Amino acid sequence: MKNRIEYAKKNLTNNNKLEIVFQLISSLRRPEKAVVLQWIVQDMGDVFPGIESIPTVCGGEPCIVRTRIPVWLLVQAKQLGTTDGELLQWYPTLRVEDLVNAWAYFRSHRDEIIQQIQEK
Repeated sequence: MKNRIEYAKKNLTNNNKLEIVFQLISSLRRPEKAVVLQWIVQDMGDVFPGIESIPTVCGGEPCIVRTRIPVWLLVQAKQLGTTDGELLQWYPTLRVEDLVNAWAYFRSHRDEIIQQIQEK
């Protein structure tokens, strides 16, 4: 696998690489695309698309964009045994990628989110 990646890096142009990535992503199901998105976000560093902290919304706590659902609330529900499927049913505005982003944010900001849970 590593040799194939090195070969691709040396022998494919950027346009060819993007076309291959586009074809691969197009063939994936939505949950698989969410995993790929998570990998890309992690590769980019401390960037969490879909998570925002606005001082005038939920006291500045990190929330899912388009909603007022704080990350700590989702993490707490998960810790209490709630499944991703249940969260998606209970919060119809949430998408699979929102949960992927929330879990990635939690992994990178564990202490902050745990403190928010304890304060509630």
